[in-house]
Amino acid sequence: MAANRLYVGNLSFHTTEAALRSAVAAFGNVEAVDMPVDRETGRLRGFAFVTMTRQEDAERAIAELNGSSLDGRALRVNVAEDRPQRGGGGGGGFRGGSRGSR
Repeated sequence: MAANRLYVGNLSFHTTEAALRSAVAAFGNVEAVDMPVDRETGRLRGFAFVTMTRQEDAERAIAELNGSSLDGRALRVNVAEDRPQRGGGGGGGFRGGSRGSR
């Protein structure tokens, strides 16, 4: 898990990437901002991932931004957790019951 990658939650649907980048950049260099959108509606999903160059800057951003307000919303900021790997492969087939033997 990269400690310089932040999860920023409780974002307003009106928050722009530029506004979020600016808020976080006050604490250090921002490498990337990822603001996922809903596939069906195209609207922002209300959270983002921000990658900072240095872990120390990310830790400061967490300490300062968590609970602070952006676009009228209290932000939730912490270290982004790695997404768990999804189970691989196909359907797995039917398991259980007898196979016609009596």
